[in-house]
Parts: sequence; C-alpha cells; structure tokens
Amino acid sequence: MINKKYSAVVFDLGQVILSFDYKFFVEKVNNYKNGIGEKFLELYKSNYHIHRDFERGKISEDSFIHQMLNYLDNVIDGETFCRYWSDIFSLNEDVVALLPILKQKYKLYLVSNTNSIHKKYGFQHYEFLKLFDKLFLSHEVGFVKPEKEIYRAVEKESGLLPGEHIFIDDILEYVDAAKQLGWDGIQFNGYIDLVKNLKGRNIL
Repeated sequence: MINKKYSAVVFDLGQVILSFDYKFFVEKVNNYKNGIGEKFLELYKSNYHIHRDFERGKISEDSFIHQMLNYLDNVIDGETFCRYWSDIFSLNEDVVALLPILKQKYKLYLVSNTNSIHKKYGFQHYEFLKLFDKLFLSHEVGFVKPEKEIYRAVEKESGLLPGEHIFIDDILEYVDAAKQLGWDGIQFNGYIDLVKNLKGRNIL
C-alpha cells in the first residue's frame, strides 16, 4: 500500500475514457473510392508531424482539412471529412462511472492530445466532461504530451504540489513524463487494472 497525499486525479481522454478506432473512418471513405482509406492512413502516418502540429494548434483547421482532403483525392468535402474523421469514438462506461466517485474527494482534470475537429465533431457533447474541474486540450494549451508545459499548466490551475497529482494515460511515455515532474502515474491497461492501482493507493 502506498501512503501518499493525493489531491488531483488527472485523466487522459483517448483510449482511457473514450476508445477510438480509425477503421470506422476507413470503412466510410472506402465507400467513395476503394482503398482510399488505407492510402489515407499511410500518408497520415508518414506525415505525422502535420497531425502533431494540428494538435499543438500551430496550423489552422482549414489548412489541415485541405491537406487531408488531398490525401483522400478529394472524394469527399470538408464537412464530410470532419464528421467521418470524428465518428471514431465510443464511451468506456466503466471508467466514466469512476469519475463521480473520484469527484467527491479529488480535483479532476483532463489532459488530452487532441484537436479542434475531434472536439467539435467527436466528443464535446459528452456529459462526463462537466465532471472535470478543467480540460487541458493540447490545441488550446499549445503543447502536447510528453512536453512538460502541458503538465505544468495543470499545476498552475490546481495550485497543488507536483506530488499531489496522479496521472492516468494509456501511453507509458506520457505517464513517465509526468513522473519525471514529480507526479505519480498509472499506465491504463483496462478498467480492472486501473481500479486495482487506485485501491492500492487508497484513492478508491
């Protein structure tokens, strides 16, 4: 059992609270042109710096959409792209059910590498977002995990010492970055493992 004072529980969004799978996007655009979805993903991954810059808010939504439509040979329009590209999320209801329980004792924050399109078309309507004291979305903060500035932004908002924060993310690199700043962290490996780790720290 870990004896430590926690005051803030900080969650990642994608693949923790919301699952996502780009296969849904691929299937939709392949209806317009066979194989274009796979071609898109190959170009998308090989030019990942464009995605990262969009997540940092360094390039405009219009510029990003224009580039993505080029990858798709312009078989769909911008509005359709935004809808299809964001129709990839599903709710991890077990994890969502933990939020109101944790909210009773801890400040809750969300830290996500995301973008304006996914926010607008994909997840901003979810009610669970209201449980968080503040959302730290990379395109609004101007930094992405594992850059230290996005974690420091949480500390500035919470007014707490680094060690009073615990961060939950599916990507170990992002958890380790938080730990290097003095936070505690849990790599998300499913609901059961998360509950075990939270109970082991007397958080639940």
